[in-house]
Amino acid sequence: MRPDSQMNAPSSDPQITRFRLSDQYQQLKNNFHRHLIQQIEERNLDIDHWDAQKVERFVTEQMRRYVIEQRLPINQRESEALARDARDELMGYGPIQALIDDDSVNDIVVNGPNTVFVERDGRLYSAPVRFFNDAHVVRVIQRILAPIGRRVDESTPMVDARLPDGSRVNAIIPPIALDGPCLSIRKFRRQPLSADDLLRLGTLSAAELQFLKERVEKRTNLIVVGGTGSGKTTFLNLLSQWIPHDERVITVEDAAELRLQHPHVVRLETRPPNLEGERAVTARDLVRNALRMRPDRIIVGEVRGDEVLDMLQAMNTGHDGSMTTLHANSTRDAIHRLELLAGFAGYTGSEITFRGQIASAIQLMVHVSRLKGGERRVMSITEVLGTRGHEMIMRDLFRYDLERGEHVDCRERG
Repeated sequence: MRPDSQMNAPSSDPQITRFRLSDQYQQLKNNFHRHLIQQIEERNLDIDHWDAQKVERFVTEQMRRYVIEQRLPINQRESEALARDARDELMGYGPIQALIDDDSVNDIVVNGPNTVFVERDGRLYSAPVRFFNDAHVVRVIQRILAPIGRRVDESTPMVDARLPDGSRVNAIIPPIALDGPCLSIRKFRRQPLSADDLLRLGTLSAAELQFLKERVEKRTNLIVVGGTGSGKTTFLNLLSQWIPHDERVITVEDAAELRLQHPHVVRLETRPPNLEGERAVTARDLVRNALRMRPDRIIVGEVRGDEVLDMLQAMNTGHDGSMTTLHANSTRDAIHRLELLAGFAGYTGSEITFRGQIASAIQLMVHVSRLKGGERRVMSITEVLGTRGHEMIMRDLFRYDLERGEHVDCRERG
């Protein structure tokens, strides 16, 4: 979806919005931020251990004095906006902190210092914020990466990371990004969507919900497939809530995003190589290690590389009820993608043999999709029955009828 430059994110005060987007304001905010840093260093203040209210009082007082000393021609509302933004620079993620705090925002995309978009209800809107320059964007990226030990620089210009709440972050900087550093944040809800929420939104039907609950409890191996932004991780979180509490679950992810409401979970996260290009820990390494950790189930956040062989092997060797997600546009496409990933992983066996392994490992496939209007729907729940020669035998148990806009129970038709 292309952002519509005519659709601006709503603002409570258009005059303040225009002021905050001006070059004058950006320069003023930059100067005041430097003033704050100077005051903190001269007075040896340990603001990292201050609570939010104490930081706010400090910034407000400094703002009042700064306006008087510099004789700044700004009114009360403008000084309050400046103080609020300065606080976000000190303790948060600068210009995008307010967007992160906004529960109505699902995605934040920064295309260089002057262009920021947000997604609300499946549609992109121009956001009334900007950065001072490229270095300002990189500084915010570094602040995001610091707590999790990741880095981004000219030698490593791309990075995947996460915010403390699990929100997914991707950053890419020059020389790879030609128009300045870019940042993408896929936000996670503070309160994960519940089954009732998905029913209310029409994501799936009550019959589908009850069917999936029973299959998870009966330790069915399943895979959630869908495109980017279709809600695969959200749906995997939903499914995981039905795992019995007496089972031990191991999760494997590139960036820890799953938030399983389960008392016995061990979370594993991959690690990129160091500056010498060594000591990387891949998803395949973690899946293999998970097999030695006495798991009842293994959940891989997303299969995207050579870990596909080990994941299928785990599903075939006593770890019933394991789950994962996969990028694919349909359940049939998912089979082809699994074969492609296996080829990249060095699999040299026949197509018939590998399809037999898939049929033995995976009993159920759930296809989720985001429609043109932004609504997310379970498009099909498909049972994998086996193979017949080169062909995978699959049967739709449920499907979503786009024309009628309703979920259909295919089991009722025999």
